[in-house]
Amino acid sequence: MLAIVAPGQGAQKPGFLTPWLADPRFAARLDWLSAVSGLDLRHFGTQADEETIRDTAIAQPLLVAAGLLSAASLFPYPADAFDRIGVVAGHSVGEITAAAGVGVLSAEQAMVLVRERGRAMARASAVRPTSMAAVLRGEPEEVLAAIEAAGLTAANNNGRGQVVAAGTVEQLDRLADNLPPKARLVPLSVAGAFHTAHMSPAVKHLSDLARAVSTHDPRVPLLSNADGQVVGRGSEVLARIVGQVANPVRWDLCLDTMADLGVTGLLEVTPAGTLTGLAKRNLPGVETFALNTPDELDDAATFVRNHADVDPARTATAPAWQLVLSPARGQFERTEGIETETVLSGLTTLGTVQGADDRFTISTPAGGAVGEWLVEDGDPVAPGQPLLRLDPSGRS
Repeated sequence: MLAIVAPGQGAQKPGFLTPWLADPRFAARLDWLSAVSGLDLRHFGTQADEETIRDTAIAQPLLVAAGLLSAASLFPYPADAFDRIGVVAGHSVGEITAAAGVGVLSAEQAMVLVRERGRAMARASAVRPTSMAAVLRGEPEEVLAAIEAAGLTAANNNGRGQVVAAGTVEQLDRLADNLPPKARLVPLSVAGAFHTAHMSPAVKHLSDLARAVSTHDPRVPLLSNADGQVVGRGSEVLARIVGQVANPVRWDLCLDTMADLGVTGLLEVTPAGTLTGLAKRNLPGVETFALNTPDELDDAATFVRNHADVDPARTATAPAWQLVLSPARGQFERTEGIETETVLSGLTTLGTVQGADDRFTISTPAGGAVGEWLVEDGDPVAPGQPLLRLDPSGRS
């Protein structure tokens, strides 16, 4: 199974888009996204220095544009790509890249949303000096205790060996003076305490804007940073992206879900390296590919073919059909009386998935007719597994 992932802020490097601009199609698309975002992304991706692209309002649109365009170079026909990709996820702002990549948002919507996200987070960061730093190695319990004792938030839990602490500069200095044994602190190239309460004003701004954003349901299973769950409704994807600005990123749980799904290959779009590095430490046996230059596209295409797992449940259905997916691993319990050809109203409860610790309610994203149950009552299900085919037109 193939996973495609998109990096978050801090992955950008001066000049990282330079080799891509040799492709006139890439360059034209970048100019279009520059026009949409109101930023000269060509300049920022090729000529701007490290301090300039560290600015949140610049870094975030630059990262989303780079991820979308490198993915478009790898998958020039997205409809074909959907059948080959098993799961998609993005780290922090990379969630917007991932959401646009699987059709929840258009590229233009993604660029406007990330522009406003970056600006709002930059304004929130300017209230007082805040930042983030990665705590490498050390015993996990001791690291989390030290972060809490310093008054910081564990803003990113990135899996074994890396937790990112966020808060004021004074709090980070306090942590640096009281690190657990064997732990090391590495400052990150970000301009604020992202994914903490310091970002609450940005959430308010994005929530207001999100009311006007239309969404579509993901064409590929999409994981949420909030809890690693598969999210099947576009409106929920958008709500989670907005709320995640002020809440911790649980990339460790996303990695756990990828392991549960049986991912065998993980490809990170440009600028790549951060998430493939985390996968190497946390997903033993999973092959990785960091796509950073157009010279690597042929090898990346081979990597995709080697790990693509075509899902008959997706390829056998016309676009009119809508798949209802399981959000988690567990046992499916089906609601009585919902049979094939039953016509349902929106948000009808189809059943529940009983996980190890929680019970998840499964409901229809909209009204429609039941076409085919893909699981039986009592079946064990995996995160992202199709449960039901629904015809939104209401035809049985």
